[in-house]
Amino acid sequence: MDVALRRFRRAIERTGLIPELRARTAYEKPTTERKRKKAAAVARVRKQAKRSLPPKKRY
Repeated sequence: MDVALRRFRRAIERTGLIPELRARTAYEKPTTERKRKKAAAVARVRKQAKRSLPPKKRY
């Protein structure tokens, strides 16, 4: 039973169904959607840039 549930959850995550359902529960104005997506993109870029830097020297 646990294995089947894990497989099901993994399959749902791959398809991206959960975020889509959450987005469709309430209407989001186009400007709000653009603002949210832009903020997510900026956060992704910052996170990627932070990972690409060499680690700080701690001495």
